[in-house]
Amino acid sequence: MTGVVRYLGAGVLAFLVDLLLLAALRVGLGWPTAIAAAVAFLGSFAFTYTIQRTLGFSSRAPHGRALVRYTILVAVNTAATALIVALLDQTAVGWVGGKVVATAVTTVGNYFAYRWWVFAGEPSPHQPAAEQET
Repeated sequence: MTGVVRYLGAGVLAFLVDLLLLAALRVGLGWPTAIAAAVAFLGSFAFTYTIQRTLGFSSRAPHGRALVRYTILVAVNTAATALIVALLDQTAVGWVGGKVVATAVTTVGNYFAYRWWVFAGEPSPHQPAAEQET
């Protein structure tokens, strides 16, 4: 399985966790959209970090460095996600469509940030050599 496929598979799982949290906060608890989107995004932090580190990139980069870099990226993504979802909630697209758009925007940038900055380092020994550069 290539790195992009692993990244996308891990991302789909993380997106589902995030979307379910957003729905629970927005619909279930009636929170304002921007706050619900930001809290849901932060709530999926640990799950997403772990699944991308292990499944997406098979990284052996030091946890401390990777976690600090991941946290910086999450801060940027949180602001972007909250803004996009809140803005699109005011249109026919709605908050669900806004979440999809925000995810698409951050997914592209995150792949490169994860690969070359957050999880950069030696791949795990169980990753085949042919996949280490994809």
